[in-house]
Amino acid sequence: MKVALRTLLERSVKKMGKGMNPVVKAAALEMVERAYNEGITVQISAGYRSLEEQATLFGQGRVYSYKGKNYSNLAKPIVTNAKPGQSYHNYGLAIDFFIVSDDGRRAIWTVNSKWQRVAAIGKGLGFKWGGDWSSFKDYPHLEMTGGLSYTQLQAGNEPRLPFKLEKRELQKTGKGDNPIISIQQTLNGRYETNIECDGFYGPKTRTALIIGLQIELNKQFNKKLVVDGKWGPKTKNATITIKKGASCNITWILQAALYMEGFNPGTLDGEFGGKTEAALFKYQKASKISADKLAGKVTWNELFA
Repeated sequence: MKVALRTLLERSVKKMGKGMNPVVKAAALEMVERAYNEGITVQISAGYRSLEEQATLFGQGRVYSYKGKNYSNLAKPIVTNAKPGQSYHNYGLAIDFFIVSDDGRRAIWTVNSKWQRVAAIGKGLGFKWGGDWSSFKDYPHLEMTGGLSYTQLQAGNEPRLPFKLEKRELQKTGKGDNPIISIQQTLNGRYETNIECDGFYGPKTRTALIIGLQIELNKQFNKKLVVDGKWGPKTKNATITIKKGASCNITWILQAALYMEGFNPGTLDGEFGGKTEAALFKYQKASKISADKLAGKVTWNELFA
């Protein structure tokens, strides 16, 4: 049986981790979907990488310490020449991918026509491919840097990345994710966000969810927030803690956000039941925050920051 697109997307979301640039993340998932529509099963194997994780990789095959900690690992071969801060993975601007067997059970690392086609799809979405590099060929690697150097990124500069997915013709392909389409339709109907109901989680859908949260916080708790869809300190500090048993539109927003991150809360009905609690717990553990099964400021910030 052929692996489901949803499975590949969920795996990819988890592998990319937290800290991804939202445009890069959206383009990566779009690449997986477009390849699937062409009969190619592919998934993302890596995305955001912390500085400590980069130090671990750089320490393979070397004697190396970083911030006073020994990361030397001479038992393993050298896999990268990038020190912490010298990889676009450290800024959420790069991904790695690989082909999987049709049933989704085996990784296929042979760089063949399918692999090259996926790279071409990625380049069409704005990525640069490591397979095009003149010296060291990094075939799994795709990056979207906005022309910024590591030094500029370390200085806090944010890349301006074009969101090239706005003109997708999902109405013709009919391959959008149905639950996401339902979420987008609810956001439009309930909060007048006027986003495209394409079944894809991109920056506009994220903004719409934040708008919904801001409206509900103002309506239910008189928080007097500016409804602008931007996640800032005022919105973060205005969030409330909800837990099992809650029944409200804010619970629905939590369910929608969890689903977008690849953690299925069951029926999106605004009822904080066992499935929502289980999805929240798994998300908190994956995000390495307190897994207390309570959706408070830290959890909301992880979902939307």
